[in-house]
Amino acid sequence: MAFARTCSVALVGVEGVVVEVQADLEPGVAAFTLVGLPDKSLTESRDRVRAAVVNSGAEWPQKKLTVGLSPASVPKAGSGFDLAVACAVLGAAERIDPRVLADIVMIGELGLDGRVRPVRGILPAVLAAADAGYEQVVVPECAAAEAALVPGVSVLGVRSLRQLIAVLAEEPVPEEAPDELGRPDPLLAGLRVPGTGAATGMHSIGAAQHDVDHDLADVVGQTSARTAVEVAAAGGHHLFLEGPPGAGKTMLAERLPAVLPRLAREESLEVTAVHSVAGLLPPGKPLIDVAPYCAPHHSATMQSLVGGGPGVARPGAVSLAHRGVLFLDRACKTSGMKGLAGSAGRQCGAPRGLYGSLAACETSRARRYADGPGAP
Repeated sequence: MAFARTCSVALVGVEGVVVEVQADLEPGVAAFTLVGLPDKSLTESRDRVRAAVVNSGAEWPQKKLTVGLSPASVPKAGSGFDLAVACAVLGAAERIDPRVLADIVMIGELGLDGRVRPVRGILPAVLAAADAGYEQVVVPECAAAEAALVPGVSVLGVRSLRQLIAVLAEEPVPEEAPDELGRPDPLLAGLRVPGTGAATGMHSIGAAQHDVDHDLADVVGQTSARTAVEVAAAGGHHLFLEGPPGAGKTMLAERLPAVLPRLAREESLEVTAVHSVAGLLPPGKPLIDVAPYCAPHHSATMQSLVGGGPGVARPGAVSLAHRGVLFLDRACKTSGMKGLAGSAGRQCGAPRGLYGSLAACETSRARRYADGPGAP
């Protein structure tokens, strides 16, 4: 019997739980069993890992293979366990020294060619590993800067499983061509950053990206509205804007983050962790140090505002605006926003951790004009 273990991290919301990945090889008919409450995408890792190991030049063990994810009571979801599963199998097959793997946390998805792909939630996963006492973490190379934000952790970024095997076996590390950047993430389709004209499905745009071109000094006139925005920014108050179309409600809201202070280190890590789980971190900027601004469309449902989804819940607009500004445009016309819009308008009951929220409605005369002569 051959046995090896390593570690990975399961995300529950924006919190991480360290999971021990165990691999056991026994004589018998060749089979691959994965246990420990995995979801569908994690169950499919059996085929991804097998193909990645073979295409990386290693031999797949022709024995009865059992991979366990402990603790078994914690649900595991996503493809971020691929790297740990592959290394545990190779450790059990004695391709890698099992003793080297025991104190390393591995996070990353494997392509069929052995490339290591990025996954969501690298920062909260590494934070959980550091809190559990682990000092060595292996992540995709493109996410190494994000993982390095956690102090006291040694981060190794790899492009392929072939490279990781060489590092762990103390062999010459082969060169790998870098991946192409800027490809859209289909899981983010439908999300949008108002005011930028770009969808957040592209990795080059993040929901918390601060547009430096939006400055409150650009606003001419609007003395009362400017004063209200400044008071709201200074005291962290909520603000209700009402006026006809074109009066400048959205223009003022987009410039509110420009007068907010920079985030402190702890606040930056909180905001970055939320956007990492949502997959909205822009490349080359692993740490978000400005107040986020999120303005969901007026047709957004309550689920898209507060978060949710099948299996593992994803952050909604309220979470993406954590420590920043949530702007609810035309809130009074959308049933999905009634609860949040009412809280913003009454300046009470706002989501916890939100610096300030804004709700904007058109005047009744403008609404009747827009809805037609038969509107109530």
